Amino acid sequence: MNEPILKDPRTLYHPSKFADQEQDTPALQKDMLPAPDCGEESYVGNHLLENRRVLITGGDSGIGRAAAIAYAREGADVAIQFFPGEEPDAQEVADYITKAGRKAVILPYDLRDESKYEEIIEKTVAELGGLDTLVLNAAQQISQDTIADLSLKQVKDTFTVNIISMFGLVKAAEPHLPAGGAIITTTSVQAYDPSDNLMDYAATKSSIASFTISLAKQFAKKGIRVNGVAPGPIWTPLQLDDGQPDGAIPDFGQSSLLGRAGQPVELAHVYVFLASNNASYVTAQIYGVTGGQAIDL
Repeated sequence: MNEPILKDPRTLYHPSKFADQEQDTPALQKDMLPAPDCGEESYVGNHLLENRRVLITGGDSGIGRAAAIAYAREGADVAIQFFPGEEPDAQEVADYITKAGRKAVILPYDLRDESKYEEIIEKTVAELGGLDTLVLNAAQQISQDTIADLSLKQVKDTFTVNIISMFGLVKAAEPHLPAGGAIITTTSVQAYDPSDNLMDYAATKSSIASFTISLAKQFAKKGIRVNGVAPGPIWTPLQLDDGQPDGAIPDFGQSSLLGRAGQPVELAHVYVFLASNNASYVTAQIYGVTGGQAIDL
């Protein structure tokens, strides 16, 4: 009798502590130790997104990178927006997309510039021939010990990148999105259990959860599904560019129920499912990938 293939989730990927490290802005995935696993070697597609036309914000690294690689291997053409200066990571993702036989478009834009949202959408539509799937994933996360240390400029920048850009991109994309299309947001466990050092970031993630449900109610009548993903502690460049307090990186994710940080590839199948026709009766939902921490609206 054949034995089942079982994998202990506690020992997968990188179950031990991380080396203490940090990077200047912009942080690059290629310089992380260890490099996050975004499915570069492991993700195998199953033709779930054939000929889909996708835009992923923050698609050069971390969760966005994992989604981009997975979507391409599922048959989609993919445009990725990324922060200028992160071209080395973005070009790597573009290479993975083209190696999967799909078209890649790289879009270096700073989402703090609200005048560029329509341009991002129009370039995506022009290059891909349309747009049916929008993954709103880009984020700014900067740790500050106290509210006294938290400048209003940082608050405004975090809100602009994390949630205002979602409003702007959806408004620009709406005329192009067909029935059967999908919008997927990235919120966070921080929306439900905010850390005191991530006040602005956590507040935006709560806003994203609310935005997702409200938008789903509006777009259901258009036949467009809207869902969100709430990651827990995931090993991405976001953590190294002042995303965690000094000295916190070695223990990052170690207090989760599974005793380790998650890897971006562990979210890839969720993003694929929510974009695919397999999720035809799924909308206005938030999927937690948290290593065990509860999420509640």
